[in-house]
Order: sequence, then structure tokens, then C-alpha cells
Amino acid sequence: MKDLARILERPIITEKGTMLRQDANQLVFAVNRDANKIEIKKAIEDLFNVHVEDVRTIVVKGKKKRWGMHQYRRSTWKKAIVQLKAGESIEFYEGV
Repeated sequence: MKDLARILERPIITEKGTMLRQDANQLVFAVNRDANKIEIKKAIEDLFNVHVEDVRTIVVKGKKKRWGMHQYRRSTWKKAIVQLKAGESIEFYEGV
């Protein structure tokens, strides 16, 4: 099994993610591209001491960008939307 801290790269805090968190008790994370749903669920449950009901994953393709006349592509990454059990939450900015 992989190191649990390396499976989760960072939380994604956007306007849409905030709405998901308030309305449906879902959180959005950028995760390692090699991680599967079972590993993501175990990592979140062990690191944050919560119970996960469902995990949905999306592979986000990198965008094409330009720097002057040169073109390049950003890296492809994986996003996970995690559904927590009712009454549980993860606070990223406690005590701020």
C-alpha cells in the first residue's frame, strides 16, 4: 500500500467546492494519478478521522498554453470528490 499522505496532494478550495461542501457534505481533493478509490477513501478516513460514504474520481486533462510563440501543455491531474457521512466535516482553516 502507498503512503497515505502521498495519495492526497491538496484540497481544492473553489466556489463550486464550497457549494458542494455546504449543500451535499462533499469535499474536493487533488490526488495522486495512480491512486484508486479504495486508497483515497482509506487515506481520508485515516488522516482526518471521518467516515467516507462515496468517492468519485475525475482525470482532468492539462490545458494548452502559450508563452510567446511557444506552446506547451500543463500536466494532467486527478480530482476526487469525497462524500462524508452526515454530521461529519473536515475544517481546513480551523482557528484562523
